[in-house]
Amino acid sequence: RADQHIVETIIGLAHRFNMKVVAEGIEDAATLELLKKLGCDIVQGYHIAKPLSEKDYDSWLDARRYAQPLL
Repeated sequence: RADQHIVETIIGLAHRFNMKVVAEGIEDAATLELLKKLGCDIVQGYHIAKPLSEKDYDSWLDARRYAQPLL
């Protein structure tokens, strides 16, 4: 798939320049798994968490404190 090859190339290029890759807009598990396989460093999106208030964020963070990393 062409889109996957483009993403793979961008991730590889960034890593060759010692840069971290951040993917935004992750909305499903399949996309998360693909980015994990391709070597993405950081992800953000509705699949991880929707926008939260400060109080809700603290609770979400506490719940994830001992969870397995997403990537």
